[in-house]
Amino acid sequence: MENTEWIAPCHFGLESVLKREIQDLGYEIVQVDDGRVTFRGGTDAMCRANIFLRTAERILLKAGSFQAETFDELFERTKELPWEIYIPRDGKFWVTKAASVKSRLFSPSDIQSIVKKAMVERLKRKYHMEWFPETGASYPVRVFLKKDIVTIGIDTTGVSLHKRGYRPAAGKAPIAENLAAALIMLTPWKKDRILVDPFCGSGTFPIEAAMIAANIAPGMNRSFTAEAWSNLIGKKGWYEAINEAQDMMNDRVETDIQGYDIDGDVIRTARKNAEGAGVDHLIHFQQRPVKELNHPKKYGFIITNPPYGERLEEKSALPGIYGEFGEAFRRLETWSAYMITSYEDAERYFGRRADKNRKIYNGMIRTYFYQFQGPKPPRHNKNKRENSGEQE
Repeated sequence: MENTEWIAPCHFGLESVLKREIQDLGYEIVQVDDGRVTFRGGTDAMCRANIFLRTAERILLKAGSFQAETFDELFERTKELPWEIYIPRDGKFWVTKAASVKSRLFSPSDIQSIVKKAMVERLKRKYHMEWFPETGASYPVRVFLKKDIVTIGIDTTGVSLHKRGYRPAAGKAPIAENLAAALIMLTPWKKDRILVDPFCGSGTFPIEAAMIAANIAPGMNRSFTAEAWSNLIGKKGWYEAINEAQDMMNDRVETDIQGYDIDGDVIRTARKNAEGAGVDHLIHFQQRPVKELNHPKKYGFIITNPPYGERLEEKSALPGIYGEFGEAFRRLETWSAYMITSYEDAERYFGRRADKNRKIYNGMIRTYFYQFQGPKPPRHNKNKRENSGEQE
């Protein structure tokens, strides 16, 4: 399995961030599609991608891809795939999800049923069995159809990669951990720069920033479905990836990361979540309304997820919230601000047009990542940091 293709789904609009992450791990990009990136590598790629990637949703072993315009074609082409290479005699297998875009086959339930039947027929012939106990490891299958091209993958992850394990308790409408990480990585923020989230909620932005600063791999404290795939990979591969992650971690890094929220209960939850992530000592949380947003230092970053209106606040309250946010930001003359929101009048009440914005789908909600860019630090400040061994 040294030349296997792996599929990493992600949020729509953030494929470029995930592509860069995969390349940084040293793997070859095969293809970039809407909402997913395909790359090539051995079984080490499966382990390292699950443990190290911050922006992916899961890692799929690509079983095959083909064109199918009828259910007969779907059945026959699926049956041609070498399922016996991946699924042992006692393996538990099912089609956990099917999705179709601009294809003649569009019924998820029918697609799931036919793919499962085709897999059974293939394995019956190869294993000379009429019935499968399915008492062994799990091999959940996912199917994507786009313009009649079928792509089938086996899920190595299980619970989505955004579930880092540190956020059992979350505030209302929390932003997903992998989405927060991707948005941070879209900005020029680095670990030696100030970062403040004035609507921190359960603390996701500050926690993800602290994990990036400390180089803590997001998947090092959770389990994965493929850990039980002894027919494809031994425990050694997982141990090596975890050891690599532990060697790279530096939780003694100096940071200036802060999270504010008007709700004291929410701040207590954020602190608890930060403790679970092992970064509570790197973040300062404080109960504070957005109108009191201030900081004595210059050239800081605001990265935040303000109320949208659909789930958190009445629409009538949003102009005041965004107005106070914009007024506070104007006092921070050298700062940059980045906010994700679906509120259509965000710029109007914030009081400034964004220098850039990026359309991103947060689940089924179309949102925009507004970027209000401040001035860069003077060159002499940069040189001073470099001389002291710090990085820009």
